[in-house]
Amino acid sequence: MIGPLAVAVYVLSLALAAWAFAEFFRHREPTRPLFQGLGVVGLLVLAQVVALGIGLARGQGPEEGGEVVTLVGYMLTAVLLPPAGAVLARMEPTRWGSLLIGSAAVIVPVLILRLGQIWNG
Repeated sequence: MIGPLAVAVYVLSLALAAWAFAEFFRHREPTRPLFQGLGVVGLLVLAQVVALGIGLARGQGPEEGGEVVTLVGYMLTAVLLPPAGAVLARMEPTRWGSLLIGSAAVIVPVLILRLGQIWNG
């Protein structure tokens, strides 16, 4: 687990969520910068998951087999959530699209936190 990268994901994702929720409450549809922000968060998450995958391949991480399966499930969910949020927001080009981006951005730090908990035992 890369600590500074995890902190960057927490900060950027929560800032993006606050911005997206503000846009939702202002009755504004998602704009290109919101989608770009979600893309940046998605790339940071991808980097963290790749680092975890490399560590897992080297024999690091959780010892129990069940924990490894849980870790891989969280890794897949964390990687797929930002693109899924972007696709759903594109399908809903109203203020609700901003809410979808904000919701995805709030869930990402929880997934990264949980990845760290599983990784460290």
